[in-house]
Amino acid sequence: MQVSVEQLGALERKMTVRMPASRIEDRVKTRLRELGQTVRIKGFRPGKVPAKVVEQRFGAQVRSEALNDVVGASFEQAVTEHKLRPAMMPSIARDPSTTADEFVYVASFEVMPELGPVDLNEVELVHLESEVLAEDVDRMIDTLRQQRRKWLPVDRAAAEGDMIVFEFFAEGEGIRTPAEGTDRAGTIIGSGALFKSLDEGLTGLKAGDEKTIAVTFPAEFREPALANKEGTFSVSVLRVQASEMPALDDAFAASFGVASGGVEQFRKDVRANLEREMHNTLIARNKLHAVERLVNKFPQSDLPKTMIAGEANSLLRQAQEQAKRAGREQDAPMDAEVFKDTARARVAASVLLDAIARQAEVKLDHARVNEALATIASTYEEPQQVIEMYTKDAQMMSGLRRRVVEDQVIDIVFAKAKSTPQKITFRELMQPTA
Repeated sequence: MQVSVEQLGALERKMTVRMPASRIEDRVKTRLRELGQTVRIKGFRPGKVPAKVVEQRFGAQVRSEALNDVVGASFEQAVTEHKLRPAMMPSIARDPSTTADEFVYVASFEVMPELGPVDLNEVELVHLESEVLAEDVDRMIDTLRQQRRKWLPVDRAAAEGDMIVFEFFAEGEGIRTPAEGTDRAGTIIGSGALFKSLDEGLTGLKAGDEKTIAVTFPAEFREPALANKEGTFSVSVLRVQASEMPALDDAFAASFGVASGGVEQFRKDVRANLEREMHNTLIARNKLHAVERLVNKFPQSDLPKTMIAGEANSLLRQAQEQAKRAGREQDAPMDAEVFKDTARARVAASVLLDAIARQAEVKLDHARVNEALATIASTYEEPQQVIEMYTKDAQMMSGLRRRVVEDQVIDIVFAKAKSTPQKITFRELMQPTA
């Protein structure tokens, strides 16, 4: 096999691979002979199928498979021998001008950039730390009780925390919505689900009351022509309901799958869940912080365009899938270009983490892979099924291993950088970040 490599740019490479055509033909003949011994074709005894029949039936498929195998193996051998690290799968084209006894293909690809030593001692980081307190457990249990509360009709004026159901129509700037009749809605007073002036206007009303409420329509109002305009809401209250919280007892605990131990065990389970959430969020937040600092500290001018394009397309597919699940397909982006900056930042981070991993000679910690998989599975009702799903899916396991290696690299970054611990409450930690 003869290999020549041409540098087309900072990262672009063109590799030409030459080999005897017999390398492919020998593989084809071997595979056809194997098939002749095992294949079952009507009219022939097993192992007695003529070679010509096997060739006619399976020749094209076997030749295609042999070609793919030879190209794949030779490409891996070539990049290893020339110490190249392709960023993505190559674009491969056969050279049609070669003779019958020679097979030649050209592989075009980008290589990973060589960054040189990354001095982590120069990086300054803040390492977030937190803990789950009894008050955090109480707050979560209260949230769970809120989710299981019952709503009972009351014959009194609506107050904060009550649910009020009403019919309405809105008017302003000569526009009425709905154009005819009324719509029906419900809200919990003081929840912030409605804009403030309407929420305040509903407070104090009881079933059967009618009222016209002066409002300033919010910017996101469903009728764009009324956004940020003055107008009125005409409401007719159908009912007012007050909530009844379930008792925190063994029956309540049992409703969450606590078979024994009652409320005490329930509190332990809630704490364990919160601590798992805290652990995962701390890892994610600290990782994001470290990656942002690394990218800013070690800017890169040359990044593989194919990696950026692939990441942008992946982000586009995710956005489109999210819009579809939300029933807003019409709002989904259609061009990956809108994600190019985000994709570039992600690729820059990936390249840096890869460089640090090689510099530190990081080896995959299989125990951490098993631990990460067990953590993922524990959030499902059938953990063993989730573990089996991962172990049977090479792509899912590859993604999990890659994430574990990244986590190992982040541990090294914090160990070597100038890291300052910062304690924050569990509530602060779990608040959405901008």
